Amino acid sequence: MYDLVINNGILFDPARQLRLQGHLAIQDGRIAAIRSGELFEGKQQLDAAGHIVCPGFIDMHGHIDAAPYCAELSLRQGITTTVGGNCGASPLDLEQFFREQDETGFPLHQAEFIGHSTLRRTVGVENPLQPATNEQILAMERLASQALEAGACGLSLGLAYVPGSSAEEVLRLSRLAARFGRLISIDTRLLSNNDLYSLVEAITIARQTGARMQISHLVYQYGTGMIKEALTVISKAIQDGLDIRFDSGMYTEWATHIGTVLFNEEALAREEWKLEDIIVITGPHHGQRLTPELYKHLRAEAPTTSVVVLTGIEEEIYQALLHPSAMPSTDTGAYAPGEGHPQIAGSFPRYFKKMVADRYDLSLMEAIRKATLLPADTLGLLQKGRLEEGRDADIVVFDIQSLSDNATFFTPDAPPSGIDYVIVNGRLALDHGVIRDNKAGRSIRCQCPAYDYQI
Repeated sequence: MYDLVINNGILFDPARQLRLQGHLAIQDGRIAAIRSGELFEGKQQLDAAGHIVCPGFIDMHGHIDAAPYCAELSLRQGITTTVGGNCGASPLDLEQFFREQDETGFPLHQAEFIGHSTLRRTVGVENPLQPATNEQILAMERLASQALEAGACGLSLGLAYVPGSSAEEVLRLSRLAARFGRLISIDTRLLSNNDLYSLVEAITIARQTGARMQISHLVYQYGTGMIKEALTVISKAIQDGLDIRFDSGMYTEWATHIGTVLFNEEALAREEWKLEDIIVITGPHHGQRLTPELYKHLRAEAPTTSVVVLTGIEEEIYQALLHPSAMPSTDTGAYAPGEGHPQIAGSFPRYFKKMVADRYDLSLMEAIRKATLLPADTLGLLQKGRLEEGRDADIVVFDIQSLSDNATFFTPDAPPSGIDYVIVNGRLALDHGVIRDNKAGRSIRCQCPAYDYQI
C-alpha cells in the first residue's frame, strides 16, 4: 500500500507535455506510479475529482529566508520550493542556514543565493555608493566560495541597492559563480526610469562570464512603458547564444524598505517618484501615503519600514510573462500578519487566473511549465518540476475554475481560493486551506553545476 495517493485527477507533466486523466501514487517522498483506469490504494487517499494535478510551483524570487509565516502564505499559493537570498541580501553562513532548516523542518523547500550586498557589508563596505577595494573583493571571493561550496544556488546581485558597486567587483564575483556552474540573479541598477542601460549591463555580465543569468522582477524594473524594448533586448541576447531568463510578478506596485538608497532625495528626483504615490505597508503608519514629514521621520527613525511604490502599467505584466523565458514569482517578504503586499498571498493564483482563465494568454500546460519545469531547469533541479515516476513528490492540486487570489492592500495575507491540496516531500502539507504539515520542507543544496558555461 502506498503512503499517499491522488485519484481521479487531470495530471499535467510539462516535461513530457503529457495530459492524463488518471491517478498518482507516492512512496517515500517520490512519485511511485502513475496510471489511468484502476484507482490506487494508499494510507492516505485524496480525490482530485477532475481537478488539476501538477508539479508544485517553484518561486524563483522570494525573500522568505526561514520566516515561517511567510512560508505558510507561499504554501497556500501552491508553492513547494522557494528561492531566497535575492536582491543581494542573504544569510552569510549558508552551511548553518541549511543545517538548521533540515534539523527543524520548514513548510517549503528552500534554495538560497549568496547575496552581493551581504558580502559587501561583511567585509566592511557600508556605503552603498562606494566601490569595494581589491582587498575587500578578495575577501568577498573567499566568502562567496564558501557559500557556493555549502550549496548556494548562485550569486545574487542587488545592484539597485548598491549602485556604487564597481564593474570589477561585480565581474569577479560573477566569474566565481560561473566557475561553479551556478546561476547569477540580478536586480538591475535602475539608473533612471526611462533607459535600458541597467539591462544591457546585466546582459554584458552574462556575455563576459558565460553564466546563466536570471533577471529579477522584470516588470518592477521596466514595466513603466519600456517592457517591449526590454523584451527585445533580452530576445536578441538569447538569439546571440546567451542563457538569459527572468521572473516577474503579477503586480505593477513594488515594495522595499524606506531606508534604502532607492529613496534618497536624489533618487526620488531622478526617478520622478512623487511622495504621495508611495504608501507605507508596515508599522504604525500602515496605509498612509508619504508626506514630506513622514518621509523624513521614517528615513531617520524607522528605515526598515516597508513601503510600496505605485508605478507601472498592468498590461506590461502580461506582455512580459508571455515571453518563453519568463517565470512567475512573488517577491514575497517576511511581514507581520495583516501587513505587507498582496503578492505574499496572491501571486501564483493570480497568475493562473489572469493568464489562463480570464485572458487566455497562455495554455494551461504552458502556464504550468513556466511555474514548475522552467524554474527547476534554471536551477538545475532535475528531480523537481516534473510529474514522472521517480521524481520528487512536490505536487499541487487545484481547480482552475475556482482559482482566485483574494489578497488586497487592505488584506494582504488573505488566502486564495481553489487550491485543494499541496504535497511537499510526499507529505500532505495543505488540505483545502488548512495546513496539515509545516515541517515537510528541506534545504536544497546545489552541489552540481546547474549548467555548462563557456566564455
